[in-house]
Parts: sequence; structure tokens; C-alpha cells
Amino acid sequence: MNVDIGTLLLESGQKLEAITLAYETWGHLNAKKSNAVLVCHALTGDAHVTGDTPSYQGWWETFVGPGKALDTDRYFVICSNVLGGCKGSTGPGSINPATEEPYGLTFPVITIADMVNAQKKLIATLEIEKLCMVIGGSMGGMQALEWAISYPDQVERCVPIASTSHLSSQALAFDAVGRHAIVNDPAWKEGHYYGANSPEKGLAIARMIGHITYLSDESMDIKFGRRLQKKQEYGYDFTTDFQVESYLKYQGDKFVNRFDANSYLYITKAISYYDLEKKYGSLEAALAHVQAKFLVISISSDWLYPPRQSKEMVKTLMKLNKEVTYCNLESPYGHDAFLIENPQMASLVTQFLEHS
Repeated sequence: MNVDIGTLLLESGQKLEAITLAYETWGHLNAKKSNAVLVCHALTGDAHVTGDTPSYQGWWETFVGPGKALDTDRYFVICSNVLGGCKGSTGPGSINPATEEPYGLTFPVITIADMVNAQKKLIATLEIEKLCMVIGGSMGGMQALEWAISYPDQVERCVPIASTSHLSSQALAFDAVGRHAIVNDPAWKEGHYYGANSPEKGLAIARMIGHITYLSDESMDIKFGRRLQKKQEYGYDFTTDFQVESYLKYQGDKFVNRFDANSYLYITKAISYYDLEKKYGSLEAALAHVQAKFLVISISSDWLYPPRQSKEMVKTLMKLNKEVTYCNLESPYGHDAFLIENPQMASLVTQFLEHS
């Protein structure tokens, strides 16, 4: 489904007009409109959280649906493709109504707060005054935090998973290298490649770089080790020797068929700009007025947004006498562990929804 949300004043001071958000819903809104759960997606996600058929799987199939952690027999689940995305919401690949051409790099730079402010307009069109819960992993967790901070009286529960209040310099570096891979692809053409060959090589490399950060050393070693790909000896050339090389190439090649390179630039920039401490002066000031109950979940092997960053949020919330529960899930799968079926995480969220 698509909804027109009109004009939005962005954090940069620019205005974006004629905005469309693509969204999907599951379950039914109750008479009191008190059972709405907003799911916020990560960098390369979209509004399709769970599928109707095996051929159209969603990105959180294990977590959302009848009888699952987010039980769609009980809750009205909403997810929208973020502003700046490429799955139906207004982004750099959309047509600029002023020029009738794709925006390209004329699309204004956006932030996580801009994404949330756009979602707020979507929620208003659904006539929902208060969200039962906002939940998300990675960039989705940033959006969940932003919701609790920007709209404290409209969020009952907030669940940031494998997330952070700001990126480390290492995380900033990986995002920067990914963007450089795209803009140095000759096919990028300063962002004006629509209707021609897209910068597939650059985008594929960006995805490969990013995907490494989503895994852990342990999970990669278990899955690949130093095993060779369809050969017994080294090729002594520059073809693919190792299974891990083949896997990353596959992930890169697959990604270019479903994502827009310019959207990757804009969304990673929004993530890089996300810094609650800088925006509010301190994390304590950022969280001072939140009213939501928090469940903060980190992943033990996550080195992209490590547990220490979640613990800092939890310590700050406790210092402010906010209601918060914390769990560091033991998993060898790294940052992406929140996307993998995890009975402990499902149980935590179910209990949090039902008893908090």
C-alpha cells in the first residue's frame, strides 16, 4: 500500500514535497486502536516484514506472524519502507514532480529523524494516537530510539535490537568505503544513471563490504573456514579460490537486483549522521524525557554495534530512573543474529509485550 503524506521539513532545513510512503500491515487494529506495533527495518530492508506465500518471504519471517513473537492474531503490525528507500517510498530514484525526472543527487540528504517524522505522518493517517510498541534491529533500532525521544507520549514500549546511539569511527569507516565504491563506479554518473546502466559493480562491492560487518569471525570460520570453492588446490591466478569469496560475490550480485545505489548512499549517510550525544549534548539529555518502557537487546558477537554501546544506553536509562530491561544474547552469528530465528529473543519480546 502507498500513502501520500505531503510535505516534510527536513533536519537539513530543506523541504521535501509530495512524499509517498510504501507500507504493509498484518493483523487487525482493535476498537481502542491500542494494539499497533511499528516495526522499523534495517539498512537494506523494506516494508515486507513477512510474506503471504513461500515464494514471497519477508525479512523477519521467524518473528512476525500468527503465534510468533509479534503475534498478528493479537497485534496490528505496521512497517513502512523508509524515506529515501527504493521500495515504493520517495527516494532518489523517485520522480521529482518539479522536473518530471528522477531526483538523483538533487534529492535532499535525510536523517533518521526525517525517516521517523515521515512514519509519524503515516501513523496519523491510520488514526493511531499511541503505538503499543516500536521495535527494530540495527538502523531499525535507531528509528525506535528516535520515536521514543521525538514522540515520548505516543510510544508505550521501545525495543532497539543490535543498535546504537551513534556509530563508532570504525563503523563510519566501513560505510564511507561502501559509498566510495559506488561513486567511483564509472556507471554512477554523479547519480544520474536512471534509464541507463546502473553502477552495479560499485554497489555490489559496497554490499560485500557491508555484509562482512554483519557477520562475526566465529560464524565466518564455522561456515567457510579456508575451504576452497569447487577445487582441490589453489588456482595461482585471480579467479575465486575460497568459498568465502564466492559467498560474498553472490551476496553482492544478488543485492544489485533489488536495491538502488543512490538509496544506499543516502541511507548510509543518514546512519552515519545519527548521533544522539551530538544532537542533544549528551545521551542523558537525549533520553531525559522518554516515557516508553525499554527492552534493549544486544548480540554478544556483534562487533559492528557492540554490546558496550547498548549497555551505555541502559546505564543512562537507569540513571534517569526509566523502566528498562536489558539482555545480551549469546550468539555466534554477529550483528545479523537478530534476523536469525532465536527462541530466546522471541520469548523476551513476547514477555515484554504481555507483562510490561
